[in-house]
Amino acid sequence: MMRQDQKEDLSEKIYIAKRKAKACIHALAYCACRIFPIDQDKIVMWTFEGTGGYGCSPKYVAEEILKRNREGKTNYRIVWLLNDIGKEFPEDIKKVKNTLWKRAYHLSTAGTWVSNTRTFYGTKKRRGQSYIQTWHATICIKPIGKYRKDRLPKMAYLVSKYDSGLIDYVLSGSTWCDHMYRKGLIYRGKIIKTGTPRCDILFKDKEERYKQIRKEYNLPKETKIMLYAPTFRGGSQNKTRTVNTEETTVDFRRLIKALENRFGGTWYVFLRLHPQLSVKMEKMVTGQLTERLIDVSQRPDMNELIAGADGFLTDYSSAIFEAAMAGQPGFIYADDLEEYVEDRGDLMFDMYKLPFPVALNNDRLMENIEKFDEDVYRMKIERFMKKVGVCEDGKASERVVDIIQYISKKERETL
Repeated sequence: MMRQDQKEDLSEKIYIAKRKAKACIHALAYCACRIFPIDQDKIVMWTFEGTGGYGCSPKYVAEEILKRNREGKTNYRIVWLLNDIGKEFPEDIKKVKNTLWKRAYHLSTAGTWVSNTRTFYGTKKRRGQSYIQTWHATICIKPIGKYRKDRLPKMAYLVSKYDSGLIDYVLSGSTWCDHMYRKGLIYRGKIIKTGTPRCDILFKDKEERYKQIRKEYNLPKETKIMLYAPTFRGGSQNKTRTVNTEETTVDFRRLIKALENRFGGTWYVFLRLHPQLSVKMEKMVTGQLTERLIDVSQRPDMNELIAGADGFLTDYSSAIFEAAMAGQPGFIYADDLEEYVEDRGDLMFDMYKLPFPVALNNDRLMENIEKFDEDVYRMKIERFMKKVGVCEDGKASERVVDIIQYISKKERETL
């Protein structure tokens, strides 16, 4: 009789063999598309492997490109790969269904690729093309890549290593990320400290965004918003791609009451699921009915929401650091801490040494909110940001487009 661990090992080997065979077949499509010339004015973008919409860092790079196009400084054409072609985008961006042949054609003929997640296993890049990886996490709590140690599945390692071999530049917004990306992304190439494009919105037009969010959701302009963003579960842990859609245990009525007791005003909670989770479900089950809880998971851009919020609550999302950059109080609610570490691996930081109050249950969460000390929090944030060498200043997108212009000009000169 075959032991259970032997069965699992065999199952994984079969799964890897199938993925490799599929990647080889996909690679043939890219080889066939090499008959078409590379257009240095064409830029292909995607977010969350095609499941995301117009958001994260690629969005802000695109915004800067479109701005320069309108000013007559550039003449780039942006193509965006999407699993759901119905998502809303600016008219100046061409939406393309993320099918093999369309993906192979557009990636094979674009001068530049810009993404926030891995490309598609089997993708082939040509000489004269540049791949810029913006990644979707800045300073992170949950481990990625080799930091997961024996929790990193072999297939995830192979996909990561393959993709990193295609990347030309990884963008960084801190000294900590400069070092982390080597093991985290399994990457040996160039890392450029440009800042993180999606963080630009946190440094400019904040007042305008603040008003805009309340107007869009028909809320009074003085309304306070706590953004609750639980992180992604599942995905690369198992043999197949899965997500965890379990019911959240946050007591939202108590949360709202605690926020109003401590900070005053009328508070709402915006629930924002990770893009790879929200695509699997229209709404997260909360088990609670309250008009003060609004599900904003289908909104593609997290940082627009951060810019319009007054506080941030998460379990393990790196976005809490971005909320801190925006000057907002951040709270951690990790009721499954032991299970999460067991499944994914040791966290990147000792959670209790982070500048954010940590709670493992609702009672402690409410206590952390009601005893929140703004001065102590601000001091801890400043100390932490200095320690990890954050260099965000709201101009990352400009730097990235400067790099794209430089590269595309250089490639044209070699033709």
